[in-house]
Amino acid sequence: MSVRLFLLPLLGVVLVPAALLPETVAAKTLADPATVFAPLTLPDAPNVYRSGSGLPGPQYWQNRTDYVIHSRIDTQAHVLHGSEIVTYSNNSPEALDVLWLQLDQNIYRADTRAAVGAIPGSHMMTGDHTDGMTIEHVSVVQGGREVEVTPLISDTRMQLTLPRTIDPHGVAFVKIDWHYTIPGPWGGRTAVTPTREGDIYEVAQWYPRLSVYDDRRGWNTLPYLGQEFFLEYGSFDYSVTVPWNYTLVGSGALLNPEQVLTPVERNRLAQAAQSDARVMIRTLDDITDPKSHLKQSGEVTWHYGMRNTRDVAFAASPAFVWDAARINLPPIVPWTNYHAVPRLAMSVYPREGIGPHGWDRSTDYVKHAIEYFSSQWFEYPWPNAINLGGHGAGMEYPGIVFDGISDRDPQLFWITTHELGHGWFPMIVGTDERRNAFMDEGFNTFIDVYASDHFNNGEFAPKRDSEFAPKTGNPAQDIVPVLTDPDAPVLMTAADGVSEKYRHSVTYFKGAYGLKLLREQILGPVRFDAAFRRYIAEWAYKHPSPSDFFRLMNSEAGEDLGWFWRGWYFTNAAPDYALGTVHHDAGKPATVQVRNYGALPLPVVLRADYADGKSEDLRIPTEAWRQSSDIVVSLPVHDGLKAVTLDPDHVIPDIDRSDNRLAMTP
Repeated sequence: MSVRLFLLPLLGVVLVPAALLPETVAAKTLADPATVFAPLTLPDAPNVYRSGSGLPGPQYWQNRTDYVIHSRIDTQAHVLHGSEIVTYSNNSPEALDVLWLQLDQNIYRADTRAAVGAIPGSHMMTGDHTDGMTIEHVSVVQGGREVEVTPLISDTRMQLTLPRTIDPHGVAFVKIDWHYTIPGPWGGRTAVTPTREGDIYEVAQWYPRLSVYDDRRGWNTLPYLGQEFFLEYGSFDYSVTVPWNYTLVGSGALLNPEQVLTPVERNRLAQAAQSDARVMIRTLDDITDPKSHLKQSGEVTWHYGMRNTRDVAFAASPAFVWDAARINLPPIVPWTNYHAVPRLAMSVYPREGIGPHGWDRSTDYVKHAIEYFSSQWFEYPWPNAINLGGHGAGMEYPGIVFDGISDRDPQLFWITTHELGHGWFPMIVGTDERRNAFMDEGFNTFIDVYASDHFNNGEFAPKRDSEFAPKTGNPAQDIVPVLTDPDAPVLMTAADGVSEKYRHSVTYFKGAYGLKLLREQILGPVRFDAAFRRYIAEWAYKHPSPSDFFRLMNSEAGEDLGWFWRGWYFTNAAPDYALGTVHHDAGKPATVQVRNYGALPLPVVLRADYADGKSEDLRIPTEAWRQSSDIVVSLPVHDGLKAVTLDPDHVIPDIDRSDNRLAMTP
């Protein structure tokens, strides 16, 4: 039902915008409240594993993987050799007769599924390939008996048929020997990159990794096509053998510093643990001085450990400059039977990374990101946070991120903060980023936005890069082309279904801006922050689904947000408000007709400006549109109305602002 004003008294003023003359009005259709506010059925129904409140259910379970890995890099052939023992704990209520593992290195094979329809700029587009991962031997130990197993390898997956089932709450031990050629710079996320003082090895997706078995799908076995990963949690004890003159940094804590670092390096690390300013652990002079290493020939084995993590990665090179500073968080015990160690922000980079606005500032950015995200959302759980200047793929792993040698401010700040922010999504909150990319990239970009505002009094604010508000820095303006693009995918589109054209604008930007709208325009920071922190804490080291997130935010924030979830996540709906007639008699309240043409009725501010220089704001809530998309609102009595404006500060993405302002005419 529409409410219209037809009164035109002699002493009154009626303002009619050109955009709402009859021929223009006919081009728009008022939103249908019944459709906009219809009940939303989420993809996953509540059950004993996942509750209606969005919390893990009373019978929630999750399997566990613990790894012991020994590896060696043949730097002459660029080949990594490895062996692992995986302790697989079946915490599910089902008996398992097979195990599935991920062999991500197989994406570099010429016959990989990813080679067809390859992502632009990826190795598949260059024609460079390796033989992928060669599995040398697999055996399974159950009940004290070891049985050799012949693996079934399909693209980037490997299935092991077990000698006998793993019963609920049972354990099996899997032994695997393997090797593969590490790709050159074209490898992207894992690569060997030449520099002036030697190669940089960025090593990731480097060991056979157990796939997730969960209550939603059983085995999650999507082939790796170059997007992201979905992994189980556990502990890692891993060692890497490299030439004597290599420095190696990796996820977790270094467990054998006395065997790999000189007394000078250990002393410098101790100084860094007491310093908010960076301390040089290895300098430019050290790079060219053989005596700066503990050994002057042969090989050295670096031993690392990490608990409560889904993955580990590392970087090694003879070319690393290395600096560090303390992270102001309590010391942490990195591994069983080891004493507590301080938390350190670290950067490693070659000579080429040094320069104006370059990697000299990296550790400041690392330190800020970890401390800010810890104070705002959830405490960082691991010993160190490392930023690597290498090939420049811009990729995250627990405790270490891979960024670019040539990155400079402000890009270096933004990429460092973004990749480290992934420590929270998906490294702490273990979402299925293989399918639901917005819960990974979007959530992380959201927390990055506020980190940009916070750092050094907003030195790099607002965040304005390929991930967020790339044109103007104002997301309400920059998102409009996405919302009005009929070909743009929706946020709930599976990750592999989002083309590179839309990957940043939808998955990152729209995903982040939705949370910003929810925080600033719908719930307010107090309610949003409390609910979002609860979400992170309850799902830390677990596997939430989109339905879990939507339900938890509804429940914790005290709102039925079905209209927002449908509009922003399941469709590309947008707000589109318009002013109709304005009636103002001297000495009486002014009345303003407002129409809603959009399927996303965000709260909107109506501002009245008066001749005496004063203005008044009236906030129109979402509930105003539940029964009608054509309403009349009253303003307080105030003579001399000059103009009325909808969303005067441009804080919501109204897709047509031509009808948002009316100025008084004589």
